[in-house]
Amino acid sequence: MQEYLESSQYINWQHPEILEQAKLLSVGKKDKLQIAKACFIFVRDEIKHSGDFRLNPITCIASDVLKQGTGYCYAKSHLLAALLRANGIFSGLCYQRLTRDNKKPPFCLHGLNAIYLDEYGWYRVDARGNKPSVKAEFSPPVEKMAFPVIIEGEADLPEIWAEPLSVIVQVLENGKDYLDVLENLPDIQLIKAK
Repeated sequence: MQEYLESSQYINWQHPEILEQAKLLSVGKKDKLQIAKACFIFVRDEIKHSGDFRLNPITCIASDVLKQGTGYCYAKSHLLAALLRANGIFSGLCYQRLTRDNKKPPFCLHGLNAIYLDEYGWYRVDARGNKPSVKAEFSPPVEKMAFPVIIEGEADLPEIWAEPLSVIVQVLENGKDYLDVLENLPDIQLIKAK
């Protein structure tokens, strides 16, 4: 479990601005459940989704996401993990494989988080940001994700990663602007058991 508390290149929770924001979010909260919810709501509502708002620059490192106030779902998940870890809450990264328009391929990955809550175990949350067609909430033990898995080829990937996938980092670090990233959202192939 220790890996889900570590500070790293992308989830750099020991950065002074992350530590300051994490502390602010914990003020007046009586337990880790309340702190986790406050961190989730902050990232969901205060950090703008780069694609939705057509914002640059492209961010990947948690402290950059906080400083710039914007990020794609992947980057927002890095910030949420950093804020949670700074508050001593185990947090990892999760992914879904979804269609880009919820109807047909092509597919792309969508980034979210898993939080370890003593009362419930691992609980997934999606802080990508709400909009009229998206309503993600923090309401354990019920998971209220931004996007349901609907068609063949989509999947809730079961892994909980301590660090972002390299394909995610590559797209975010090499993307010229929000539109370039939007046009090159990463995907992986699913392997079916025979």
